[in-house]
Amino acid sequence: MAQWVMQENCRLVTLLGMGGIGKTSLAVKLAKAVVEGGAGRKYNHPSTQLLRRNQLPPIAPTAPQKQATPHSPMQAIIWRALRNAPLAEELLADLLQVLSHQQETDLPTHLEGRLTRLLHYLRASRCLLILDNAESILQAGDRSGRYRPGYEGYGQLLRCVAETPHQSCLILTSREKPYGLSAFEGEALPVRSLQLSGLPDTDGRELFSDKGSFTATATEWQTLITRYAGNPLALKIVASSIHDYFDSNISYFLETTKQGTFLFDDIRDLLHQQFQRLTKLEQSIMYWLAIDREPVTLPELQADFVTPVPIRELLESLNSLQRRSLIEKNDTRFTQQPVVMEYGINQLIEQVCRELIDQNGDLFISHALIQAQAKDYVRETQSSLILQPLIDRLIAELGSTAAMAARLSQMLTQLRGKPAKATGYAAGNALNLLHQAGVDLTGFDASYLTVWQAYLQGIPLHDVNLTGSNISRCVFTETLGNVLWAAFSPDGQLLATCGTDCEVRVWEVASGKLLLICHGHANWVRFVVFSPDSKTLASCGADRTVKLWTVQDGVCIKTLIGHEHEVFAVAFSADGETLASVSGDQTVKLWDVRNGYCLKTFTGHTDWVRSVAFSPDGGTLASSGADHTIKLWDVKTGTCLRTLTEHTGWVRSIVFSPNGQYLASASSDRTIKLWSYHAGECLKTYTGHQGSIYSIAFSADGNLLVSGSGDRTVKLWDCNTNTCIRTLYGQTNEVCSVAFSSDQKTIACVSLDQTLRLWNYHSGQCLRTWYGHTDWALPVAFSPNGTLLASGSNDKTVQLWDWQSGTYLKTLRGHTDLIYAVAFSPDGQTLASGSTDCTVRLWNTTTGECFQVLQGHTDWIDVVAFHPDGQRLASGSADCTVRLWDAQTGQCLKTLTGHTEKLLGTAFSPDGQHLASCGVDQTIKLWDVESGSCLKTLQGHGSRIWWVTFSPDGKLLASCSTDETIKLWAIPTEKCLKTLTGHTNWVFAVAFSPDGAQLASASHDQTIRIWDTQTGECLQICNGHNHLVSSVAFNQDNQTIASGSQDQTVRIWNVKTGECLQVLIAKRLYEGMKLTGISGLTEATIATLQTLGAIVE
Repeated sequence: MAQWVMQENCRLVTLLGMGGIGKTSLAVKLAKAVVEGGAGRKYNHPSTQLLRRNQLPPIAPTAPQKQATPHSPMQAIIWRALRNAPLAEELLADLLQVLSHQQETDLPTHLEGRLTRLLHYLRASRCLLILDNAESILQAGDRSGRYRPGYEGYGQLLRCVAETPHQSCLILTSREKPYGLSAFEGEALPVRSLQLSGLPDTDGRELFSDKGSFTATATEWQTLITRYAGNPLALKIVASSIHDYFDSNISYFLETTKQGTFLFDDIRDLLHQQFQRLTKLEQSIMYWLAIDREPVTLPELQADFVTPVPIRELLESLNSLQRRSLIEKNDTRFTQQPVVMEYGINQLIEQVCRELIDQNGDLFISHALIQAQAKDYVRETQSSLILQPLIDRLIAELGSTAAMAARLSQMLTQLRGKPAKATGYAAGNALNLLHQAGVDLTGFDASYLTVWQAYLQGIPLHDVNLTGSNISRCVFTETLGNVLWAAFSPDGQLLATCGTDCEVRVWEVASGKLLLICHGHANWVRFVVFSPDSKTLASCGADRTVKLWTVQDGVCIKTLIGHEHEVFAVAFSADGETLASVSGDQTVKLWDVRNGYCLKTFTGHTDWVRSVAFSPDGGTLASSGADHTIKLWDVKTGTCLRTLTEHTGWVRSIVFSPNGQYLASASSDRTIKLWSYHAGECLKTYTGHQGSIYSIAFSADGNLLVSGSGDRTVKLWDCNTNTCIRTLYGQTNEVCSVAFSSDQKTIACVSLDQTLRLWNYHSGQCLRTWYGHTDWALPVAFSPNGTLLASGSNDKTVQLWDWQSGTYLKTLRGHTDLIYAVAFSPDGQTLASGSTDCTVRLWNTTTGECFQVLQGHTDWIDVVAFHPDGQRLASGSADCTVRLWDAQTGQCLKTLTGHTEKLLGTAFSPDGQHLASCGVDQTIKLWDVESGSCLKTLQGHGSRIWWVTFSPDGKLLASCSTDETIKLWAIPTEKCLKTLTGHTNWVFAVAFSPDGAQLASASHDQTIRIWDTQTGECLQICNGHNHLVSSVAFNQDNQTIASGSQDQTVRIWNVKTGECLQVLIAKRLYEGMKLTGISGLTEATIATLQTLGAIVE
């Protein structure tokens, strides 16, 4: 085989053989031979590496090299196990990252595009790819070599590698040959296959020697080894049996079994025979190890059992299984060979299926079919390889999904009210099966049951009854909102998050359990950090305060007041006695943690200060901000020691290396810089991100740096080689924050897609994802005739309402992320929606059908507006642009550029000749619609501008801002006529009445105000929302307004009286779910479930 790979330059080699025959071992030997020289030659090529998941290949995306010649060294060897059956698209994404040196940041979304990129790298460099356990992607049963549903992409992958010229080689190990490969094979062709036979007598005997001394003649040895086809695993298992039960006498064993009791056609036959000889505890362990899928420790295995098993008994059984070669031990962890694991899963499915049909729940009670709190990729594999095949079997046996659901309900009825030991995992298994099968769980009765290991994240549980149930190790949806920051505790046991819901949350890392919710901030919480002793949390936010909390109970022990603008970041000194804070007021403050006094205020920055960090020795403080600089301060004297100025954009994050020698900085200019801060010298600039970089963090040993970016990726950098060694994908929106755990194994990242993720940085696999769900009503819009109301939500949907009756009419689904904008066309027939998925969708308001998707923006869309002619549409985006579209064809007509930061609002003038836009850069721009040229830039607000709108006569322009004011501008003089004050927090939206006499404004202070546009007088304040109000719209009747809020409601108001006429509430995820008398959940989790609609009476 080495000759095929190294001398004959084969493109694809399939290594075939039954389970346990040694395919993986042979592939490992081949890889080592290639590293050491391969095919009998010594190839000490400096760029040849054997790559596991945590290693970086020495391959850059260079131009294609000349075709390989015999003996050309491999430049990289990449090994991937397919045991957990990743989709072809996922595997290709992984391979492309490795082969491109992590430079492929914008991967094609379709399979064909990824295959094209793979072939590019296979041509450009000589690589050996090894895909182990390919039988995992093939169907079981009679149709040998056929792909499992959803895995047909592997057929395309293998075809491309086989028939397209390149200079690399793919080795595939499998128990059966994938369908279609034979057509490409031939002795003179670059595609070959090798069928492995068993061990010869001499090698077979050596396996027995590991178990002890055995008695047999040469003929008996030959008979024994022939009987088991020389299969190494089979021989190991048989050796244990002969040693334990036949006194190591092979002759006695052969004589006893000559009647065929131990006939062997496949390793599974032998496993079946061995399995029947196991004790009940040993069988249970075998099932659990197959379910766990990854090596587990003794305490982890013990925790799986419903009825506790004494450690002594567990160890005895594990030792017995190990002697039988049925399990393996690596250090302190236990697992199984793939073929044994597969057998265990098949047995589990068969037994559970029979139990449910016979209405007898032994294994169904004692074993969890999936583990809700397992690593994401493990749980997904359990769902794919256990739940779905079991569902298919049950439906085939019972006749329908409804019959299966009825059978499960019958079993739970029999178990209701019984103790936990008698009900075990049954209820959790039932819920998981029903959800996997697509059954609507509305009204499901799981009362007075033990509900363990149920994965209920993102699942509507309307009116589900959990009264009196014991709920443990389950996963529910969280109300995360938009998470802005995450921080590990120094001891690595806890994780804190904060965000736009104005709360701080504390999570247990090991279990994923929500422990605390800290309430107290009155606006967005920007940053959170643990004290060095892990006992105190510090947080800061847009309410201009810094708060200190006890980690034990979440009590606010101090509020530090002094900043005159929102506070963006805080940092503890190494001794925990001093806290630094930075703010939009352009200052850095030092606080005494014990008494809360402000010790010093550092001034010198000329714009918002966004990040702060203490040096490990506590003598130096670094700060950075929107003025593109980093300042280094002497903590004792307050003197600015040095200003670092090489960044060309906001410096959003800074961090000192643990040894105190270096400072790293991340910027909106898409670079990371590594500084010798003592010398003020930039040592290295890291490039690769395609968007602003919001957060960076060092590993505990200082060798690695992790970064999170607006390009939706997390990158891992090697500080010794100054290279990107991994890119983590999965987030569907900007990554706001990243953090390294103290043990250097885990990376946390939070994203504006309402997720919190934990990653294993070695493997690049996602360990856990917390999904947030909020029904915040963000944008609202009345139809031109005043009869319909549209509202957009953080739950990725648009709702249409008959607002007068409060009747919900339609839900428009299609966006894949939060919806920030809605607008009706002038004729009311079309509704436009804009989302953080970077698309604009056009909907038919009568049918609810999406008939156009406008794509082109590279960041989220904050606003959409129809031109008065109804033929054109404007969209404003966080990519700093306004795009003009043809609403009929979906063609982008113009792109208006000029804003230097995220764009938040845009509006057409009534005559359609002009367009106004505003954004984070604190400016309003007026554009000529026809030419696309910027006519004027208006300045006056002291912070980001959220919204602009023209008066109906086109003579006024209104704007609102984070500075808590509303401004009225004269058109065309562009002068500010009035500044309206009264709101006590950010003002998010403004809207003119149809007659132009009044202006409505929506604010973070939870109110809507009505203003006289002539006098600037506040006429009315509408109170009733209990969270920030993000949008407001006037109805054409001139008497009614609608408002959308983060309290998950849309409210209709009488403008004159301020009376709330109607409250519109979309059905929440857990609406009506009954939790009275439950046990097993923390108070914080119960509070979250109540926010999502659950009831506790």
